[in-house]
Amino acid sequence: MPVFNTLLELTTAIPDEDAAVAHFTAIRWKSGAFCPYCQGSKIYTFKDRRTHKCASCGKRFSIKVGTIFEGTKLPIRTWLMAIWMITSHKKGIASTTLSRDLGITQKSAWFVLHRLREAAETGSFNAPLVGTVEVDETFIGGKSKNKHANKRIPGRGTVGKEVVVGAVSRGGDVVARVTRNTDAKTLQGFVRENVSKKVNLLATDEFRAYTGLAGEYPHAFVRHSAGEYVAGNVHTQTIEGYWSQLKRQIYGVHHFVSRKHLSRYVAENSWRYNRRSMAEGSRADDLIANSDGRLTYKALIA
Repeated sequence: MPVFNTLLELTTAIPDEDAAVAHFTAIRWKSGAFCPYCQGSKIYTFKDRRTHKCASCGKRFSIKVGTIFEGTKLPIRTWLMAIWMITSHKKGIASTTLSRDLGITQKSAWFVLHRLREAAETGSFNAPLVGTVEVDETFIGGKSKNKHANKRIPGRGTVGKEVVVGAVSRGGDVVARVTRNTDAKTLQGFVRENVSKKVNLLATDEFRAYTGLAGEYPHAFVRHSAGEYVAGNVHTQTIEGYWSQLKRQIYGVHHFVSRKHLSRYVAENSWRYNRRSMAEGSRADDLIANSDGRLTYKALIA
């Protein structure tokens, strides 16, 4: 399987569609060939090297069936270049930019990126956080005064904005979720779901919704309202740095993200953050390896 660390190396190592299909097949069937319909392991491959048949159920299929690439009219080689761009650019890539770079329509580029975000959302986070963990929440959305009059919501501060709660292990992974509110039930439930009880320290700010976690975790907090941001080993600067990166992606690259699709953008950013130490080519291959599951355009816009 070819190894590449630049886009030029990718296009050189995978010069045509046959090579692209072979690369995708090598990743998807790394542990052995299988049927996407019945999971049978005895597979026949036709002379075109792109069509297969299951000996168990008798169905014919391509390697794209059962993945985010199923039903696509774009060449797999084009998809590989799109994967390279979304995994290599720290703040992601806009559909208008991808459209121009790949020579496809903006509508197709938008759909491509959301299918890749679907794969990222599936594989973005897999295990409870350990070590020293910071938890915080942030708000995504523009200022009400900058909106059209018919879209303004009365109120100040966070009114009309979307809530994202996150937790990060210092030097490790991050997990972030879009949520409806910031009450104790929601935030404490998020912590219990995503943070191991064996952490060395659970650091938050003084927000009262986190009160009560001390009975389950070694919980400590800083008092931002009093101008305290670091107290020994207790601070939330790592997760705040992650929020800064997420907002640079949303506001700087995409400019606007609807609540309907916000979770996918958050998952995309988290996925890249959690693989920040991987080589460029390895990161692209890892997204391909998480490409199970089909997302149709009808389901995306429903």
